[in-house]
Amino acid sequence: MTLSGSVDVRLQATCEVEADEQWSFVGNKSNQRWLWYAVDHATNIVLAYVFGKRTDEVFKQLKTLLEPFGITRYYTDDWGAYERHIETDKHQVGKCNTQKIERKNLNLRTWVKRLTRKTICFSKQELMHDTIIGLLINKVEFGLNIYA
Repeated sequence: MTLSGSVDVRLQATCEVEADEQWSFVGNKSNQRWLWYAVDHATNIVLAYVFGKRTDEVFKQLKTLLEPFGITRYYTDDWGAYERHIETDKHQVGKCNTQKIERKNLNLRTWVKRLTRKTICFSKQELMHDTIIGLLINKVEFGLNIYA
């Protein structure tokens, strides 16, 4: 971030990404909220993320955010949205190539208790939920000053 408050955005071409979704809830466990995100397979840096339900539409939002990176290979789990919206020749399912993003899931769960499965810490509003997790990702992954 520059002194004037503008954000410098640098796009770096990447060939391979790991994509995953992470469960949480807002208010009660029946109101599920999912963090969908993708990391560069080589560097483990988050490239894009979105919040929403576990639906094809939310994954398509993530895929749209990833288009400027020119991705040639997606590594994912076997959730159906990936299979339906990623070309077969660009998609590989399995745990072998998703170890980095799975580790990042564990880190996020450790840092933000709202992402743990059994917790007394939860958000009451979707806006607060998304803001808190988004601030963490922006600080840790992009080095942004979240206190400004």
